[in-house]
Amino acid sequence: MRIEPVVDEWLGPGEKDGEIIPLTPGENALHPEARSSRYYGEWWYFDARLDDGHVVVGFIQASELMSRKPGIELHVYKPDGEKLSVVKKFSHEQLRASTEKCDVWVGDNHCYAEFPESGNLPVHHLHIAEDGMEADLTFRSEVPGWKPGKGRTRYGNRGYFAWVVPAPRAYVEGSVRFGGTTLRAKGIGYHDHNVVTADMRRILSFWYWGRLYTEEHTLLYAYVKTNRRFGGKASKPLMLARGGEVILSSGEMRLREGPPVFNQVANRTYPAFLEMGIPDRVFLRLEVKRIIDANDFLSELNPVIMNPAVKWLVNRFMRPGWFRFESDFLLRVTHDGRSVEETGTTLHEMVALR
Repeated sequence: MRIEPVVDEWLGPGEKDGEIIPLTPGENALHPEARSSRYYGEWWYFDARLDDGHVVVGFIQASELMSRKPGIELHVYKPDGEKLSVVKKFSHEQLRASTEKCDVWVGDNHCYAEFPESGNLPVHHLHIAEDGMEADLTFRSEVPGWKPGKGRTRYGNRGYFAWVVPAPRAYVEGSVRFGGTTLRAKGIGYHDHNVVTADMRRILSFWYWGRLYTEEHTLLYAYVKTNRRFGGKASKPLMLARGGEVILSSGEMRLREGPPVFNQVANRTYPAFLEMGIPDRVFLRLEVKRIIDANDFLSELNPVIMNPAVKWLVNRFMRPGWFRFESDFLLRVTHDGRSVEETGTTLHEMVALR
């Protein structure tokens, strides 16, 4: 079997960025050149952890990966663990999006960026209102936008996956409404933008993704593992910021997984902990405290698969699933001859396609 190449476009030297190149407004805009791909997907993701314990997640999608239609998602996780959601698809005529900056409409739902004349960091706005749920949030960036290298990973001639993070860390304020309740929202938030032109189901095995915030540091990471056709290569971007400055952008991360734990809802295992880091620079341990949300992807594909006999046969070859975890973390950072250790809790995700 011929191994197809995986190319992470780091700026160097090696698999890291010696220089951090600022994002341009167009990198967070609609990518019309990607739309010719039959596997085209593009979305703008926002989330916020509010001071009162609620977590809000919102998507505005130019092309949702499964349906290839514009769409929105809004999820609210209450402090007691209850989840409220609205997921809706739209016609292609209901999508309006700028190719110059973040300014995207799907129906009456809207996300857009403002760029202060003073040269301060951009401000992003999210408005989603569907089926009795509403989020009207403002994200005021506290860390400059970031991308790993040129912001793309290429998979042979199959296409690419692009990831840019216009707001790695933001102060969030606004309102959230559901079930007759209106929250005055304040908290800490995140925004990124993704573009896909490859059939990721035929390329990837699994990935981990997450970030954490302390008083001093912001850390983002992803660990994206390909299948055997692509040599099982992993893309491993990690960003570390201290205060308002990005001090590390690297693909040299090392990862260690804890023992597998089976979850009935997702019908598959997840690691009890993750350890990752870059020697002499940063170390992070995530120990799963609880599962916020989980899903068995097979149940979404075809109801026939849920027949016990059919499911048993399929599960011999694959158990695709998704998790959102809440974990305790331990973070150690060494920079400019100074070492810092911090602890706390954070959210992170796992997606398995096999």
